[in-house]
Amino acid sequence: MTGAAVHIPSRIGIALMLCCATMTAAEPAGPEPAAIEASIRRGVDFLIADQNANGSWGGPTRTKGLNIYAPLPGAHHAFRAGASGLALSGLIDARDPRPEAIASVAKAAEWTASELPKLRRADQTTTYNSWGHAYGLRALTRIHRSEASPERKERWKTLAQQQVDLANRYEEVNGGWGYLDLFDDVTTRKPSGLPTSFTTATVLLAMAEARDAMGLRLDDRIVKHSLTSIEMQRTPDFAYTYSFPHRMHPRGDINRPAGSLARSQACNACLRVFGDKAVSDEVILQWADRFLDREGFLSNGRKRPVPHETFFKISGYFYYYGIYYFTESVRLLPKEKHAAYARRLASVILSRQEKDGSWWDYPLYDYHQPYGTGYALMALAWCRDAIAADK
Repeated sequence: MTGAAVHIPSRIGIALMLCCATMTAAEPAGPEPAAIEASIRRGVDFLIADQNANGSWGGPTRTKGLNIYAPLPGAHHAFRAGASGLALSGLIDARDPRPEAIASVAKAAEWTASELPKLRRADQTTTYNSWGHAYGLRALTRIHRSEASPERKERWKTLAQQQVDLANRYEEVNGGWGYLDLFDDVTTRKPSGLPTSFTTATVLLAMAEARDAMGLRLDDRIVKHSLTSIEMQRTPDFAYTYSFPHRMHPRGDINRPAGSLARSQACNACLRVFGDKAVSDEVILQWADRFLDREGFLSNGRKRPVPHETFFKISGYFYYYGIYYFTESVRLLPKEKHAAYARRLASVILSRQEKDGSWWDYPLYDYHQPYGTGYALMALAWCRDAIAADK
């Protein structure tokens, strides 16, 4: 090394470098608990004000130049059931003690009891009812938990079991659930079109929660068939293809880790909940870090009116879905890891809240604000509880 100066850091320099490294690696402080509670309250206020007179949320209004395919009238019954299930679940998780919030929950619960049993697929081309069954089941599970009367608990359990049985009716021939059945010329009694990895995970996770809370019966054959469908859509890096046919093109943009960013959380959580040992803590940690590090990338799709128009075919409606299922995945980690992720996620959620108190990611008739707010409130309630448990 003739002619080259060798720099040897002084003790002071080494100390400064170590100090800076420690500061860089320090856990983000996250929002104050009071700020989280204030955000939750604003979200609750929005849902109370936005609730329909019959107790539901959303409707087939606020159309635009490009609207999601929705054969009448059944598609909108399914959209409303799904959006209302999410909004009601968010309200219950918020645990707002005000009389107006309690009244809103009660009114929504009665709409749920009346309308969910009627939910079916709109026609042979769509199975949007999968979302209504899944998120209706989420809401019923929460209502059952909060109910004190044994007789009323049994009522909600009976309704929940009915939703499981109805969802089973629409399980796809290739295993799992989808939302469209219009890509071939053959119409079958059992849907044969497009089971998707994330819709399947959505339904199965709702079933697992209801089973654990209420002792519901799940059809083991259908569960196994559906889990196999998700596994067949998993790539070696634990990304998941968009749908069953996509497994033949696993390196297409939408199927790579960037395109799978919002749905891998749900799929990994689902397989882990049902006993897949391949989904280790390390896998969940890797995807949790990836999600938070790339949240801004995922946010590029928010509020764009055309599905799949941004990088890696990401749609706006991936966003709050991914936010919520991030919590479903991370809650499976050891509890001492929850708070750090909760602080980071809470900062993101608070930064995305709209002026009217809602959260939304894609203009879907008049369902987007209720469903986005429901997802966000459930996620933010988990953050609040995880941070409080860390004290």
